Amino acid sequence: MISSTSVSDTRPRDAFDRLAPAVRSWIREQGWDGLRDIQTQATFAILDEDRDVLIAAATAAGKTEAAFLPVLTKVAGRAEPGLSVLYVSPLKALINDQHRRLDQLCERMEIPLVRWHGDAPASAKARMLKRPSGIALITPESIEALFIRKPAEARRLLGRLDAILIDELHAFLAGARGLHLASLLKRIDAIAGRRARRIGLSATIGDPEMAAAWLCPREPAQVLRLSSDATGMDLRLQIRGYLEPSRPAASDRRSSATDGELAPALAGITDHLFETLRGENNLVFGGSRQTVETVADQLRLKAERACAPNEFFPHHGNLSKELREELEVRLKDGSLPTTAVCTSTLELGIDIGSVRSVALIGAPRSLASLRQRLGRSGRRRGVPAILRVYVREAPVEKANSLRDVLRLDTVRSVAAIRLLGERFVEPPPASDPALATALLHQTLSIIAERGGARADTIFGLLGGSGPYASVTSADFVELLRGAAHERVGLIEQAPDGTLLLGERGEHLVQSREFYALFESEAEWRLLHGGRPLGTIPLGNVITVGGLVVFAGRRWSVEAVDERARVLQVAPHSGGTLPKFEGASVEPAHDRLVAEMRRVLKTDAAPPPYLDPHAAAFVTEGRDAYKRLGLNRMPLLDTGQDVHLMAWRGDIACGVLAAAFTSLGFQAEPNDVGVTLLKADSMSVRSGLARIARFETADLERLAAQVRDPRSAKLDAYVPEAILRRFWCRRHAAEVADVPRMAALLATHRVAGALPEASALIPDGYA
Repeated sequence: MISSTSVSDTRPRDAFDRLAPAVRSWIREQGWDGLRDIQTQATFAILDEDRDVLIAAATAAGKTEAAFLPVLTKVAGRAEPGLSVLYVSPLKALINDQHRRLDQLCERMEIPLVRWHGDAPASAKARMLKRPSGIALITPESIEALFIRKPAEARRLLGRLDAILIDELHAFLAGARGLHLASLLKRIDAIAGRRARRIGLSATIGDPEMAAAWLCPREPAQVLRLSSDATGMDLRLQIRGYLEPSRPAASDRRSSATDGELAPALAGITDHLFETLRGENNLVFGGSRQTVETVADQLRLKAERACAPNEFFPHHGNLSKELREELEVRLKDGSLPTTAVCTSTLELGIDIGSVRSVALIGAPRSLASLRQRLGRSGRRRGVPAILRVYVREAPVEKANSLRDVLRLDTVRSVAAIRLLGERFVEPPPASDPALATALLHQTLSIIAERGGARADTIFGLLGGSGPYASVTSADFVELLRGAAHERVGLIEQAPDGTLLLGERGEHLVQSREFYALFESEAEWRLLHGGRPLGTIPLGNVITVGGLVVFAGRRWSVEAVDERARVLQVAPHSGGTLPKFEGASVEPAHDRLVAEMRRVLKTDAAPPPYLDPHAAAFVTEGRDAYKRLGLNRMPLLDTGQDVHLMAWRGDIACGVLAAAFTSLGFQAEPNDVGVTLLKADSMSVRSGLARIARFETADLERLAAQVRDPRSAKLDAYVPEAILRRFWCRRHAAEVADVPRMAALLATHRVAGALPEASALIPDGYA
């Protein structure tokens, strides 16, 4: 257990006796043999303290009950109007799941419980608005909608909260949704008669201090930090390697016709999945939606050819919620063997029961994500977790990229497993690319909520400790001027100084798309006999009679309604994969890349969890590492380009690439360093020497080398100067480290061992 202030001795029996009688009866009916370690700790922390609490425990350790059982005990019998508890989740499906788990208990305790998201019944929300009390399970987007559409009701609902529970807290520590929720929590505090205590739940906290600061920005040291010692896991593991006979096309499918021919490596992977996973419940994380649909379709075809019932079904964000929920229920029920081929949609804590195994198609790039996925398997006592990683490598040919020659996908898989054993989890970044767009978004929302607001009022509400601590009042004024510019027209100022929404601002805020801080693209909706199947991007060219693979099946388009963007489809034997947006690539952390270098440097035998092909890939990568001299020097001159092996993560390599660009090089970050296009080793060494002498003015100009700083939803309305300034602050540590990094690389430019990875990465990550 980690705690800023130690929690007193917590015997499970004493903790059980502290819970409300109705809660104790419910526990007995569940057949529990007692409270788990984290539940015992949380019961005393929540009932005996008034401070915020961070509950960090492994998947299936009972975190949800650890928070809810003592919270329900504490709010039972409350007569004060208004919600007593707000439970915030990143997923509607997780809200639905928690509602099913808590409904019976809350009904017994006469505590109203309501789901509050776009797909939840409107009648229950209307009753709650009429007589606000109890618990609401809600998404950040629905909190936003309350503030904008029903500001008076929002005050009645949220003004007397006792506690705010934030599930899957790690999902909010970085990214646009985290900035969004942190802003909304500040606004809830502003309308409340008292600050509600915050309780965060997560299985993958990489930096407890940063998580505590997110929960309680003003006094992070006061957050009680609880963790369970019961984190051991019996893991059975295999990394399987597959070689493509020739470089695959951009798509996994070599044929766009109806024969379903796959690139050979993916065909081999689906063969193994079919042979190995049948008869059990499993999760297969495919990465992109295109890969998910490809693999699910091929596995279904294999079942048909074997005259066997289909056990393989896709799960991703473009599928209708009905199809996703049917699969989730089937997994949880467990009466029929079921394998979900999914994106990250089943990564978070939706209760789908215990699956037998987890498979990844592609090497992991994030330890937090890997731990979250692995936590789905081996949840029953005495049952090991099973992980299979399927890696595809290209043949080594003359024109191959460095990543292929070094077999970096396989090497990264081995490095990730080694760090998994060390229980490493990446800490969230200190700041986020969506900072400016989140600040603009919340400014417009507050103006809409209040019918107008002064600039100092808005900045006083959002600024200070918390997500916008780095934003100065001068930054904010510049942001407002950009939003008020006649070419933008989001806001305007009344004679008394009150900020109002401009014509474009009114249109933007009134759109349902405004509630979320993430982009949603225009899409076709697919219907079969009136039943929604899901959506595909509008960029797909669709004609009547066209064929499409979707939802793990094949369809023919029978009718196209272009105005409504609806496709009527019917089952068909053929099909072509639709084009989805590119899968987002998680940035590799410095420590993961440093571990990859260690894997390449060692002469030890390949780990026993590698199959013969994967073991051969590791050996080939190590041989190439030595043959190319990368064990002695960081430069690889191909005669056309120069690869600079910095052995740093994606963020640091991106900043180093910007430094080279500022000197006139054509530079691109790669998996482990920077590639200098059409350069030679002499000029690169000279460039390193110049970067090593960079002074403050040189470093401040690096932001100008960022090709397009606009990446978040509303960045088009933000002055470019602010985006570049925020880029500099976000990467301040990496920018400041660039001269040292260049000096280290320049020092070892000819011969001798490179500095150890611990010298190349920031303190604390070695």
